[in-house]
Amino acid sequence: MYKITHAEVLEEYRLSLTFSDGIQGMVDLSSLVGSGVFTLWNDYSEFRKVRIGDTGELLWSDQVDLCPDALYLQVTGKDPKDIFPGLKHEMAHA
Repeated sequence: MYKITHAEVLEEYRLSLTFSDGIQGMVDLSSLVGSGVFTLWNDYSEFRKVRIGDTGELLWSDQVDLCPDALYLQVTGKDPKDIFPGLKHEMAHA
């Protein structure tokens, strides 16, 4: 839904992001470092190699990709129901 159009690496595993609707903000990814696929970032020079993929996601090598919608929620503090209207519908009970 939202694409990342610009990503700037900041210190301490933080990124400044700009989204397709003009929203800008910072995300702190330091809590991910060293876990699972994020061991790639144990070498900070690898973290600095972030790039934006064709669908607006963040990519590191062929090992790590982060969803732009999840990052958008983190930057804006919005609830998923705010950006995905289909989640607002209540399910019918049988």
